[in-house]
Formats: sequence, C-alpha cells, structure tokens
Amino acid sequence: MSDASGTSLSPTARQLWARARGLLLAAVILAVAGVIIAALRSGNEYGLLDPRSTADHGSKATAQLLRERGVDTKIVTTAAGARKAAGPGTTLLVSDPDALSRSQKADLRGALERGGRTVLIAPGPAPTKTLVRGVRAAAPATTQPTPPDCGFPTAERAGDAELGGVRYAVSNDQADACYLHQGLPSLLRIPDEPTEKGDRPGPGGDTVLLGSPAPLYNQRLDRHGNASLMIQLLGSRPHLVWYLPSSADASAPKGGERSFLDLLPEGWTWATVQLSIAAVLAALWRMRRLGPLVPEQLPVAVRASETTEGRARLYRRANARDRAADALRSATRARLASLAGVSAAEADSPQTLVPALARSAESGTHPRPHTGADAGPAPGTRPDPGGSANLHSLLFGPAPATDAELIQLADELDHLERRLTDGASFTRRPTDKERTQ
Repeated sequence: MSDASGTSLSPTARQLWARARGLLLAAVILAVAGVIIAALRSGNEYGLLDPRSTADHGSKATAQLLRERGVDTKIVTTAAGARKAAGPGTTLLVSDPDALSRSQKADLRGALERGGRTVLIAPGPAPTKTLVRGVRAAAPATTQPTPPDCGFPTAERAGDAELGGVRYAVSNDQADACYLHQGLPSLLRIPDEPTEKGDRPGPGGDTVLLGSPAPLYNQRLDRHGNASLMIQLLGSRPHLVWYLPSSADASAPKGGERSFLDLLPEGWTWATVQLSIAAVLAALWRMRRLGPLVPEQLPVAVRASETTEGRARLYRRANARDRAADALRSATRARLASLAGVSAAEADSPQTLVPALARSAESGTHPRPHTGADAGPAPGTRPDPGGSANLHSLLFGPAPATDAELIQLADELDHLERRLTDGASFTRRPTDKERTQ
C-alpha cells in the first residue's frame, strides 16, 4: 500500500510495457523487413536510369545497344564534369534535371552552349524554365504508346513509342513537337540559336526534352519503337556523356540550402492548402450540429449497488482513497444537513454544519454502555460522536492513509448517521423556511 500521496493515476512501468509492446513488435518487424528487402535488392543494380543497372528501371540495355553501334558512353556525376565533357561531337544526357541545384544548372547551361546535343529526361517546370528558353512545362499526361505526329526524322523512323509524362508548350517556330498528348508534345527538339555572328555554335547542336523516362528502362526498351527512338536520339554522335546527378557533387545542394518543402513535387503545396480549408469547413459544419445534452433512458435497468461497486473498484484500482473518503463524507453531510435544519448550500461548511449537529445531538438522549461511572467506553464500542471535535474529524477530517483507515471511516460515518437519525435519540430542528411559515 502506498501513502496518501500515492493516489496518482500515472501508469506504472509494467503497464507502459504492456501497452507499447505491440507497437514495438510491429516496429521491429518493419525494420527487419526493410533490412531484408534492402539486402535482396542490393548488388550491382545501381539506381534509376543508371547505364550500369540491370534492374527493371535501369538503362544497361540502352547503353549496351549504343556500345554495339560504336557509341562510347561516359558516366559523370558532377555538373562541372558534364560541362567539361560536352562538345560538338557528344550527346549529353541528364537523367534527373529536377535534382539540380542553382549552381549545377548554371554549369549545365554552359554545356548546352558547346554545340552538341543535350537530352533532358522529364524536366519539370523549374529546370525547364532555367535551361531552355521559350519552353514551359505543362501538366503531365499518361505514358502510353503514341504516334510521332511530327516531321522530325528520328521520330518518324521510330514510329509509335511509349511516351507521355511531362508535356511542353513552346513558342519557337523552329522546334519539332512530337508525340502529342492533348495538343502538347511529350518530345520536343529545339535547335540551338544562332550566335551574334549568325553562325550556329556547332554542327547541328540541339536540345531534346523527353517527357517520360519509360523508353530508357530495361523492361520497356523492346516495346514498340522505344529502342529505335533511344538509339537515334543518343547515338547521333560518337560520344555519350551520361550525367547522373549525385549528392557528392561539390555544387550539389548542401544541408540547409534546400528545405523539405523544396523537395516536394509541384502541386503538393496547393493540395495541402485545399485539404486544410476542407478540414476547417468540415469542422465548422459538424460544430453546428452540437447542442445541449438530451437525456435518454437506458436500454437496461442498472441497479444502484452495481454502479456503486463499479465506482468503488475504480477507486481501489487507482488507490484513490482521498476521492472515496470525500464521496462518503459528502453524502453523509448532505443527509445529515437536511435533518439538522441546514440548507444544502451550507452542508459543506464546517462552521455551520458541525455546531448544528452538535446542538441536535445534545438535545437528544444517546444510550451509552454502562461500564461504571468513570470507566469510559467498553472495549469494541465506538466513541460518542456527539462532540464537535469528533464531528469535525469525521465529516471534514484528512484523507485516510490506508485501506483499513478508509474502512474504519466508512463504519464510523455509518454509526454517526445511525445515532443522529435515530428517532428516539434525535430531535429534528426546523429549517429557516419552516420557522417563517
């Protein structure tokens, strides 16, 4: 048993463990499953659109076809390396333009001016606006087999290809817009602009925007005209520079330069705002339906003794002896106050209730055990509760420290109520209202 201060409802360590062990077990299972899956998928598969990867979304098959046709493939992981390797005889492929930082885009703009071909894979609005003039990225479309519908010889020879994804709007009349989805192309070829002297910076330099990376995947390369389209786009020059943006790049965004919101795709911000507004409106709509409580009859009759026993068990489980004692005393005070002529509002006032009960007790005759003139109460008998000190201790005293003291308090309150409500030994005082009538 704990003392009176130990009536807190805080859970014990054993209770916390019983509640949390299920969640901890689920977390351990998820962690082990993640490690197993990562181990099974590890190896030489590398990453997405990696020319060394044999996974479904790798591009080793494309690199192998290009190698068989004499195209040398060089992998770079920095923007500076891509700019240095680019030239009139090279094709520069950027696998993830959306992952580029501002400084990386600046280095890449220098590579676009070297006179070769640059292929951007599914660039979003930000890299498209920065790297390509006069082009705007539109909402993506479903990737599916699509006819070329343009005069670009490479697309005409390839025929239908699995394209879609990001679509592009262009204001350049010299651009080749192919594989249209809802009127906008998912493959866009833009010739390099002439220099101030009127000459192009290189032989046939251009920039190609590919709305979807699907034709480059190992699992899709053999479908429709995907292989033909990729071989022609990436094999038009003897050298291919495959740029895979890496966090190891010195010009890559460091911690603090890009926040979590910067990593979210376009549209998520507006979607979050719309969902927040909808949640607020739903809360306001539901709040209007709240009103005063409506009493309802219970479907079954519950005996008062069951309710009392249930509350007592809750008090015992929580070691709430203070609350139990207060409930016992409050009920006793309310019953005795009505008999002693004290109003219900003053039933909890010791200055009013205790003197009234003491006077009522003195006016009646209370049988006492006869053990002699000055022998005091007999063993096993309760003391006479008629004194003010005893009444104050019983009705307004401190909380019991143990369960035994709580049981003794309940017995003494019951004895007090029986003694003071005995018709033969208690004289009821009229209330103030009764005196005025």
